[in-house]
Amino acid sequence: MAAEDLPSEFDVVLVGTGLTESVVAAACARVGQRVLHLDTRTYYASKWASFTLNALLTWIDERQEQALESPSDEVQDWSGLLQDGEEPICLSNADSASIRNVQVFCFASEEEEDEEKELQRPIEEEEEKEEDSCAESKEQQEEKDEDSCAESAGQTADAQPRQRQQQEEAGDAEKAGPEPPRPLEAAGGKKMTFAHLLKEGRRFNIDLVSKLMYARGSLVDLLIKSNVSRYAEFKNVTRVLTYRHGNVEQVPCSRADVFASRRLSMVEKRKLMRFLASCVEEKEEEELEADGGQTYLEFLRDQQLGDNLQHFLLHSIAMVTEDTPTRDGLASTRHFLRCLGCYGNTPFLFPVYGLGEIPQCFCRMCAVFGGVYCLRHPVSCLLLDKTANRCTALIDGRGQRIASSHFVLEEGFLPTQLKSAAAPSRSISRGVLITNRSILPGDQHQVSVVTIPSLEVGLPAVRMVELSPSTMTCAPGTYLVHLTCQSQLGSAYEDLWPVVTRMFNTAQSCDQDSRPDVLWCFYFNMDDGGAGAESDGDRLPSNVYVCSGPDAELGHERAIKQAEAIFRKIVPDQDFCPPAPNPEDILYDADDPEDPANTMDKRDKDEEPAELQEQQLQVEE
Repeated sequence: MAAEDLPSEFDVVLVGTGLTESVVAAACARVGQRVLHLDTRTYYASKWASFTLNALLTWIDERQEQALESPSDEVQDWSGLLQDGEEPICLSNADSASIRNVQVFCFASEEEEDEEKELQRPIEEEEEKEEDSCAESKEQQEEKDEDSCAESAGQTADAQPRQRQQQEEAGDAEKAGPEPPRPLEAAGGKKMTFAHLLKEGRRFNIDLVSKLMYARGSLVDLLIKSNVSRYAEFKNVTRVLTYRHGNVEQVPCSRADVFASRRLSMVEKRKLMRFLASCVEEKEEEELEADGGQTYLEFLRDQQLGDNLQHFLLHSIAMVTEDTPTRDGLASTRHFLRCLGCYGNTPFLFPVYGLGEIPQCFCRMCAVFGGVYCLRHPVSCLLLDKTANRCTALIDGRGQRIASSHFVLEEGFLPTQLKSAAAPSRSISRGVLITNRSILPGDQHQVSVVTIPSLEVGLPAVRMVELSPSTMTCAPGTYLVHLTCQSQLGSAYEDLWPVVTRMFNTAQSCDQDSRPDVLWCFYFNMDDGGAGAESDGDRLPSNVYVCSGPDAELGHERAIKQAEAIFRKIVPDQDFCPPAPNPEDILYDADDPEDPANTMDKRDKDEEPAELQEQQLQVEE
C-alpha cells in the first residue's frame, strides 16, 4: 500500500516483522484491533527470514555496501507535525550492527568455465590455421622462401633463451607445491560447481536463525490453537545424533530405539529406561531435594549411570552444558520426553521451506483480519507526550503522522536513549554450510540434530541441524547444515571453524576422507535476543513495547511467551490468538451476529477438542 493511502489512526502500530511482532500483530487483529505493520526491509520476518541462495548473496553484498557508507548526519525537521507537549524520539536503524562479522567461503569447483574455454580453444586454432593457409597460397614463392629463412634464423637465435625460460618455469612449478585438491562432488558423484549452485539457487531456503519446534512446545500449541497451521506444512526431525570420540552416532530416543540399539549393553538399556521413567514421574519437591546445588552432570554420576548414558543424556536429550544446574537439566529432559511420540520418534518438527515461513504465516492471519502491511516503508520517529509518558503518534520517513494507542518495536529500532545501560550484551555465532552428503549416511530424507560438546578448552558447544532436500531448503544432491553457538572468541568463524574442520572436508584439507565435503559456507554473528529487552521496560513510555530478536535456544518458547505478555498489556481482557474460523463458518453482513444459532456455532468451534485440533498440523512423513 502506498504511503498516501495509509489511514492516519490505528489501535496498534508495529515496526519490524520478526516472529514476536508477527504473533502480536495476528493476535491483536484477530480480536478486532486496527493494526498497522511496517518494516523498512524488502522482505518479511526480519532476523527470522529465509533467503534463496541468490537472494542471500545479494543481501550480503548490500550489507557490505551499507557498512562502507558513512552514516548520514542529516536530521529531518518534523516540528510542523508536533502538537503541544510533544517531543520526537528518533528511531534507530535495525540493521546497523545487529548482524556483523560476515564471511563467505566457496569450495565448490569453478572449472566449468575453464572446460568451456578448453572446448573453444581447438576451434579457434583450426580457424587460425585455415586463415594462415589461405594467406600463404596467395603469396609469391619468393616471399615464402624469404619468410621461411627469416623464421628459421629467428628460431635459431631464440632457441637458447626459450630453453632457459622453460627450465625456470619448471623450477617455479616445483616450488609451488602439489596441485590443488580434487574438485568437490555432489552426492551422486557428479562434479559440483559454484555455477551449478547458483543455477539451483532458488531451491535453497537458508534461514538466518536455526531452531526446531518441540512437538508440544508453545509455538506448536499456538499454531494449532489459532488455526495458523493451515498455512504451512511440517516435517519430522528423524534423527537425534551425538558426536563422541570422533564419530557421529544415533541416540536412541524411544523405547523401541533403546532396546534395538547395539551401542548399549543390556544393563545400560535398563538403567536408561529406569532413569527416564523416574524423570517423567518425579515431582517438583523431589527435584528440589535432588538439586543440592550440584550440576546436572554430577547428578547423573550420582545415579550410577555410565559414561555412555551420561553423554547421551547431557548432550543429546537434555541438550545442556556440563555446568547446567540439576533443576534445569531435569526440566529439559522432561520436556524432551513429553514431546516424544507426538509426530514421530523424535520430539522435533521443522517447517517445510524453512523457519522464515512461520512469521509469514502469522502475518497472513493478521492480514486476513484487516491488518495493513507495508514493506520498504521508512520510519523516522515516535512522538512522546512528556506529561503522560505515552507516545501519541509515529512519523514515517515520508512525513506522515500516524496516531496509535500502542506501539510495538523490534529491538533494533529502539532509540539509544531508551536502552538500559546495564543491559548485558551477548552474541550468537552462526554458520551455514552447503555440503554434498550427510554426516551420517542413511535415508536421503533424514533431518538430523546433533549437539557437539566443546572440542577444546575455551571453545563453545555447538548445535548442528542438518536438513535434507526433503525439507525444500536445499537442492537435490546437497545438504544444508546450520551451526549455532554462543560467541566466545569474537567472530563466528573463529568459534565454528574447529568444528567444521573436524567433521567436514574443505578444499583446503590435506586428506580427503569419507567426511562430507563443504561446497559453500557462510559465517556471521548476530545479537542474542535472550539478553537485554526486559531490562528496558522501566525506561520506555507506558504504551511502547519492545520485541527482542532470536536467542540461542533450540526452541521458540521465549519468543511466544514474550508475544503473549505484550498482547496481555495491550488487550488484557481478550483471548490470545483464538481459533480463526474456517471459511464455511465466517459470518457475512447478511447474517445476524446476535443470532443464537450463529453464536452457538462460533462457541462450539472455539471449544473444539484438542485432539481434533492436533490433526490440523500437517506433518509429512
